Amino acid sequence: MKPSFEKVPTEAANSWTLLNRRLPDAIPFEWHHHPEYELTLTLNSRGHRYISNDVARYDDGDLILVGPNIPHSWSSAERIDEDQPHVALVIWFSAAWADSLVTLFPEMAAFRPLLAAAQHAVSFSGRASSDVRSSIEAMVNQTPPQRLIALLTVLDRLARDADATRILPTLSGLAGDQIVEDARIHRVLHYLHGNYARAINVAELAELACVSLSAFHRMFRRHTRCTALDYIVRLRIGHACALLMQGDSPVSIIAGQVGYSSLALFNRQFKALKGLTPSAFRQTHSHHFQ
Repeated sequence: MKPSFEKVPTEAANSWTLLNRRLPDAIPFEWHHHPEYELTLTLNSRGHRYISNDVARYDDGDLILVGPNIPHSWSSAERIDEDQPHVALVIWFSAAWADSLVTLFPEMAAFRPLLAAAQHAVSFSGRASSDVRSSIEAMVNQTPPQRLIALLTVLDRLARDADATRILPTLSGLAGDQIVEDARIHRVLHYLHGNYARAINVAELAELACVSLSAFHRMFRRHTRCTALDYIVRLRIGHACALLMQGDSPVSIIAGQVGYSSLALFNRQFKALKGLTPSAFRQTHSHHFQ
């Protein structure tokens, strides 16, 4: 299923856009993409979010930054307070706006690595979401200058979220031009996204990065907040999710396509990450993509 293109509304008096979305019945599945970054705070709602090939449960306070042109959608299952609507507070800003911010203002330099990570998507920690929740909610009733100040405060806090996690894309480079991180880790990630289905050892990744094995472990964890082996597993399972949702190949074939010679290992790692067996996952989510 191809994601639809969404035209983000803009106003001449604002350099970015805020949407206060309140839905009494449900957040519908709407598979789409757009060239803007999207920061979404979801309140009073539980369900699943779909970002590229990643599927994960969300709950009240879920806070996600999605990069340009990454397909995504939320799909609710229930409201937490049945007397209140599902709420999605959505902030859109362009890549040009973000690049100008870090170029013109040295004070926002910490925002650059976050933008690089969010070329795909980033999930923020519960603590960071709690810290910025009231600021984002207050934007709804603020003037444009007040909103801008509040947004800069929010972005500063999110840039310092050490527990934020990167959501992996279906394909390397899907989001277009990237804000360059450490060139060494960029080489490694590009290689992993192109070769995740074959046997990979950490020593060859360290050699690709031109660092010692111990230095590579530290560097990789600093940039991705996980080990290289965990990253490979997440890539493989993520690609398996896309194949399960958007095709009808047997699970055993999909396991081999994403790099598993052992079906038992594939099933075990899939369930550990997704909370469901591959077959149950397909049954739960594939109807969105038919």
